[in-house]
Amino acid sequence: MLTLHDEPGQRRVSRCWLFLSAALLLCVSPAAFAVTGDIDLTSSAVGFFAVAVFILAYALVMAEEKIHMRKSKPVLVAAGIIWGLIGWVYVQNGMSETSEHAFRVTLLEFTELMLFLLVAMTYINAMEERRVFDALRSWMLRKGFNYRKLFWLTGGLAFLLSPIADNLTTALLMCAVVTKVAEGDQRFINLACVNIVVAANAGGAFSPFGDITTLMVWQAGLIQFQEFFILFLPSLVNFLIPAIIMSAFIKDQKPSSVYEDVWLKRGARRIIALFLLTITTAVMCHTLLHLPPVLGMMTGLGYLQFFGYYLRRSLPRSIERKRERYSRRGDNRKLEQLGSVVPFDVFNRVARAEWDTLLFFYGVVMCVGGLGFMGYLGLLSEALYVGWNATWANIVLGVVSAVVDNIPVMFAVLTMQPEMSHGHWLLITLTAGVGGSLLSIGSAAGVAVMGQARGAYTFMGHLRWSPVIFLGYIASILVHMWLNASSFTQFG
Repeated sequence: MLTLHDEPGQRRVSRCWLFLSAALLLCVSPAAFAVTGDIDLTSSAVGFFAVAVFILAYALVMAEEKIHMRKSKPVLVAAGIIWGLIGWVYVQNGMSETSEHAFRVTLLEFTELMLFLLVAMTYINAMEERRVFDALRSWMLRKGFNYRKLFWLTGGLAFLLSPIADNLTTALLMCAVVTKVAEGDQRFINLACVNIVVAANAGGAFSPFGDITTLMVWQAGLIQFQEFFILFLPSLVNFLIPAIIMSAFIKDQKPSSVYEDVWLKRGARRIIALFLLTITTAVMCHTLLHLPPVLGMMTGLGYLQFFGYYLRRSLPRSIERKRERYSRRGDNRKLEQLGSVVPFDVFNRVARAEWDTLLFFYGVVMCVGGLGFMGYLGLLSEALYVGWNATWANIVLGVVSAVVDNIPVMFAVLTMQPEMSHGHWLLITLTAGVGGSLLSIGSAAGVAVMGQARGAYTFMGHLRWSPVIFLGYIASILVHMWLNASSFTQFG
């Protein structure tokens, strides 16, 4: 997955957040952290040192922009130190096989799920390279909508597309439209971007493919594929309430007309169809065969590779046919376009992954897995879900996700595996998904859009609308608790 139409620096920022999000999705099968250490290290000097190492590493990650050090470096070292400490303690106690097994299980789960991410990234990159997203943006620009219609169209499309294309990619696409059409009108751009971020996060909350947090829950086997759509109405309410209020503050004026001629590259529509087929294959593997979804995704990568082979082999013949057709018509513009046609290569799409972020993800996963093995996540789970009511814990965690990002929050909950009803698992899926909209830094979509619409969409600009977004947050929770009341008593 990648950002759209932004400068190189902004592209790197957006990719980093996207790949971190998408990668975290891949590691959170609870089985990866179900292995709990036999030795409680939470009150030991070794445990305290491990926590201090992790905090220091994360502080260096947060200071990346100031110190200009890649974020993968500190967490990779921290992961090595934490598991080194665990290994040393368990060797001293003659239990080295236990720590080795825990590390291998965590690493195996990460590797399996990372393949899921790579396939999804490859398809999104392929569609971007075939200009699918450019064509959609061009169509919207040619329509010449006024500001209010543009506000609702970009928000509505963000809500509808994010369940399929993920909330980050969708938010970046809609942001590109808004910044292009309303160039110079920072007030409208900020308002529209707030709406887009809220809509994309809300749309992503009711689909396993819409957000990293929902994909994590689905892959963990806690909610079945079709059960996510129970959250459609709560998610819709979460989007509509702030959108209705914000739309009242939009001036009824029309932006300057912008025209952009974009043509789809050969095979674009068929790649979209193959992506949908790949998603279907992954779902069928999980629901019918009870096999990991990655099997279906890797099979889907094979679909794309076969199609890429076909595109390469048939390219000369296709160009020749089109050249004859355009020459008869006298269409010089399309004849010129033929000169820019290049063969399609699947592995070029894979190569565009942000490997620094993937390594960062590995480091974070291994750090958190090590701390969980020491017993710290068990303590946190007891404090939240035993000391508090599960409903309030999930609601508060949704608000917390706006500060620390929704993915680590869901990652921690899945790792802790608290005993909750089915309704409560749906609730934390909803709150972690839409709670990140309360602040611009609460979700990958918000952070990426800040990079793309730099100067127009800002932290403070989003914060002004946080009260109305919070109204939608509370309303969505109430709708879920009303519609799905019976599920709060269902366990397993």
